[in-house]
Amino acid sequence: MELKLVAIDLAKHVFQICALSKNGKVMFNRKLSAKKLIEELTKLAPTVVAMEACGSAHHWGRRVQALGHEVRLIPAQHVKAFRRVHKSDTHDALAIAEAAQRPKLHPVAVKSLEQQDLQALVRRRQQLMRQRNAVANQLRGIAREYGVNFPLGIKPLYRDVPRALEDGENTLTPIARTLLAELLEDLRQLDERLAAITLKLATHVKANQHYQRLRTIPGFGPIVAAEFLAAVGSAQQFSSGRDLAAWLGLVPRQDGTGGRVKLYGITKHGDRQLRTTVIHGARAVVRWAHKHNHAQSRWIIELKARRGTNRTVVALANKLARIAWAILIHGSEYELERAFRPQTQGL
Repeated sequence: MELKLVAIDLAKHVFQICALSKNGKVMFNRKLSAKKLIEELTKLAPTVVAMEACGSAHHWGRRVQALGHEVRLIPAQHVKAFRRVHKSDTHDALAIAEAAQRPKLHPVAVKSLEQQDLQALVRRRQQLMRQRNAVANQLRGIAREYGVNFPLGIKPLYRDVPRALEDGENTLTPIARTLLAELLEDLRQLDERLAAITLKLATHVKANQHYQRLRTIPGFGPIVAAEFLAAVGSAQQFSSGRDLAAWLGLVPRQDGTGGRVKLYGITKHGDRQLRTTVIHGARAVVRWAHKHNHAQSRWIIELKARRGTNRTVVALANKLARIAWAILIHGSEYELERAFRPQTQGL
C-alpha cells in the first residue's frame, strides 16, 4: 500500500495509527498492538511516519527508521493546535497527521542510542544537583530557626556545620543537632554521587569528536559541551546557526501589527536547562574579557559599554550557539579571529 503519510499516537501497549492517501484522504485510523504496528509498517512502502515527541518517541523513531521510513517527531504544542473538539486517541492521531504536513514546521531529530545515553547522564546529574541544593537550603533553613546562620555555598557548610554541632553555647536542641548532622551526611553522599556521575559523563564523551570540537569554544567547558551535544546532537536538523539560536530561545520576542514591529526580551523557547547552561558559560567569558586584548574581548567590551552586562551575556550566548552549530556542521574547530571579524563588531 502506497501512502502519503502515517501518523502514530504512541502509548505503552496500544497504538493509534492513522494513514493518509496521496490525495490526503484518511485510509484508516485504528488501534494496533506493538507487534501488529511493526508488522503493518513492514508491509508499507517507504513513507513519512509522524509521531508526537513524547516518552519512547526516540525509541520508536529508531525502530521505524530501521524499516526504511522517514520519521518526523512533532513537538506536542504543534499537535495540540490541530486537535479537534475532544481529546481521544483517534483525534490525537489525526492531529499528528495534520501537524506533520504543515510547511516550515521544525520536527525533533531522532536521537541515537549514544546521544540518549549522554542525555540520560546529563539529566541524572541535573537531578542530583537539584537534590543537593534542596538539602543545603533545608539545612540552612532549620539552623536559622534556631538562630544559627551559615553562609552561602556548599564548602562553607562542610566547614561550619560541624563547628555549630560541637558548640554547646548556641541554641540548637538535641533534635536539631541530630537533624543537621543527618542533613550534612546526606549532603556528603549527594556530593559523592554527583562526582561519580560527572566522571562517568566526562569519560563517556571523551572520545567523541563533536565534543572535542565544542570544547574549543570559549565558555563551553566539559558540562556545557556535554549538555549541548546531548540536546543538539549533530545539529543536522537546523538549517542555520540562527535557527539553532532561535530554538534555544536566545532571540528577541517580536510583537508586530500594521507593519510596526517591536522587539522585547528573549523568547525563552526550547530547552530551558540548556539555555541557562549556555548563558552561564557566556557569562564566564564576559567576566574575564577585560583580561585579554584579542578580537573577542574587544567585541565584548564595546558591546558591554553600550548595552550593559546582561544583554552582552545573552548576545554572546546567541553568538556562541551559532558558532557551535557551524563547528558541528562543518567539523571544524573554533577560530577566534574568524568568529569575531572587525565587521561584526557592534552587532
